[in-house]
Amino acid sequence: MRGRAGKRPALLVRAVRCAATLAGALGVAACVHETVIVNKPSTTDAAAYNLQLGVAYMQQGNLALAKDKLERSVKENDSDPKVHTALALLYERLGKPNLVDSEYRAALRLAPQDPDIANAYGVHVCGIQRFDEGVRHLVAAARNPLYRTPEVAWTNAGVCLRTAHRDSDALADLQQAVEIRPTYAEATFQLADTQLALGRIADARTLVERYLGSNSATPELLMLGVRISRALGDRIAAERYARRLRTDFPDSEQARALSANSG
Repeated sequence: MRGRAGKRPALLVRAVRCAATLAGALGVAACVHETVIVNKPSTTDAAAYNLQLGVAYMQQGNLALAKDKLERSVKENDSDPKVHTALALLYERLGKPNLVDSEYRAALRLAPQDPDIANAYGVHVCGIQRFDEGVRHLVAAARNPLYRTPEVAWTNAGVCLRTAHRDSDALADLQQAVEIRPTYAEATFQLADTQLALGRIADARTLVERYLGSNSATPELLMLGVRISRALGDRIAAERYARRLRTDFPDSEQARALSANSG
């Protein structure tokens, strides 16, 4: 999810970003260990075992084996919301949107108060332009006291609204995210980028400077610093951000774009 000048944010912060987080969100182990089971397991145990294997194979990029294990798991125990969530993630990677939607809906029916599922489904429906529905699920996740990372859901809601060209509405959600976790680079970037888009350039500069003053830089925030400084006509600050971007992140997309534009 990276905004650029003149474009809406195209991607969303996912509830599940990487292998470790995927396993944690689904409450299963991350490693593949296919073992011979001497005693015949119960159907529930077999389903849990196949879920574990399916998630691990999906993390490794072996989608065929992941599909086999997860579809076995759901046949063995279709009342586990975790396997429906895993299947939704898998079908999304396989490009089967109808199956993605039905699996998320099954997971939500089984666990209507699970904030991780609500956040993941909200991201999905926002991605297919069902914006109001997506924001509703994301806000529900953010407000759920059981959710461990509400700042992620608030950021997702803000990006969803931005994707729908509703920047003014997005501000409140993004501000919520930053207030909850001021060190969250993605929320800071999205809020400052939204402020810049709305002409609140001084607010955007203050936010970026405050973040970079006490946190590690990201190429997105440094590039945003360049854009904000240029909008203010501050060439010295713009060059300072540009130099830091080229030095600290020379291989980044942002540094390459900066070099291309100045060439």
